[in-house]
Amino acid sequence: MKAAILQCDNVLEKFQARFGDYPKMVEQMFDGFDPSLSFDTYDCRHGQFPEEINQYDFYLTTGSKASVYEDSTWIQQLITFIQQLDKNKKKLIGICFGHQLIALARGGKVKKSDKGWGIGIANNRVMSHPVWMNNEPAEINILVSHQDQITDLPDDTLLIAGNDFCPFFIVQWGNHFLSIQGHPEWNIDYSKTLINERKAIIPADRIKTGLESLTIEPDNAMFVRWIMKFVQYQ
Repeated sequence: MKAAILQCDNVLEKFQARFGDYPKMVEQMFDGFDPSLSFDTYDCRHGQFPEEINQYDFYLTTGSKASVYEDSTWIQQLITFIQQLDKNKKKLIGICFGHQLIALARGGKVKKSDKGWGIGIANNRVMSHPVWMNNEPAEINILVSHQDQITDLPDDTLLIAGNDFCPFFIVQWGNHFLSIQGHPEWNIDYSKTLINERKAIIPADRIKTGLESLTIEPDNAMFVRWIMKFVQYQ
């Protein structure tokens, strides 16, 4: 299998020696699942997109510090590309920023949440079990770091998991898009580093609860299993 990573941000340079950049995190997320899986990366911020969409089995977007509703040329180009993938029913996995991009591309709404920052581990109730998923646990814990959220889902969507803070956490869009507000490519050390880096912009009480939540192990492997089942399901 071959996948394309649609890169939308970089890890801060001072942290890259320790954690790598986001495309590397995505590739490492799939370690041990399919040795035949290979990746190409396209930096969408610089107008890089595949010339032929059918050369990949699936696509995956990274997160971003940008907001999907910003008036940026590259974001509009990426939304247009997602709409092209949608029209051709190509499989796409949206992570955080990509989750919200899919919503905009398909007529949903995204805004900055009045609940503030979501950081640390988010515990989510699994509300739907599509055919491709089989029997899975009733909860999924995933690392998060976001202010923006999807506020309205368009038609032809299936809400898979959510919580009181972020109701639309994991969504299936038709039979070819799957997206998540969290970061299954992150590990606890990176989340902790980023939380501490953002102490100046996140309220102290939220920092405290976010760091305390990191005693819970994220269910990254579970979500990657879901991705693999989803992209292979016809």
